[in-house]
Amino acid sequence: MRTFVSVLSAVFAGLLLSACAATQQPFADDPYYSPIPPEPAPRPVLKTGSLFAQHHSNSLYSDNKARHEGDIITVVLRERTQASKQAKHESGKDSSVTVDPMIGLGGRAVSVAGNVLQFGANSTSEFTGDAKADQSNSLVGDISVNVLQVMANGNLVIRGEKWLTLNTGKEYIRLTGIIRPQDVDVNNTVESNKIANARIEYSGTGAHHYGQSPGWLSRFFNGPLWPF
Repeated sequence: MRTFVSVLSAVFAGLLLSACAATQQPFADDPYYSPIPPEPAPRPVLKTGSLFAQHHSNSLYSDNKARHEGDIITVVLRERTQASKQAKHESGKDSSVTVDPMIGLGGRAVSVAGNVLQFGANSTSEFTGDAKADQSNSLVGDISVNVLQVMANGNLVIRGEKWLTLNTGKEYIRLTGIIRPQDVDVNNTVESNKIANARIEYSGTGAHHYGQSPGWLSRFFNGPLWPF
């Protein structure tokens, strides 16, 4: 009885967790991905009285690249992944057990209706497993993001998102990561494969997106929380 109650409690807990997870959907203008305007840096007071700020100046031969908090940089998405895996396993086992005839009085074998009492058992088990998985993904496009922070070593922390409304559904791209200023080209762009600790999310919302996913109850029965 206790086992049944425990299983029933786990089922209801899984249903509740699945329902809560299903309600947490991405939305546009998420405060986490919203641009953060940089605070105005105080200008150092120079002894000469000049308004020239050395740390904000560019030489005549420098490029117009993102260098400070709040600057905009374009990320060129060139993500392609391909994976293949194959596994095969075979096993077999044969066993046989025989018990000698039972001996009764006088050293004769015990019999019933002329049949000698003798026991034997044979068992055979075989298992064959074959698994194969192929997966490939491709993401090509551009997204402009903001420089969130300039680290002490000069690297730039970037973050941003882009939302597209197509008919009745919406698609979005979110990106976070760390880049080196040296990897930014003269057009103020950087390739996505040069982003460290990159987090790239491409998905969507709406009827077309939800129609491709099973319901939360189906996800529960097919998930690890279902004990059977």
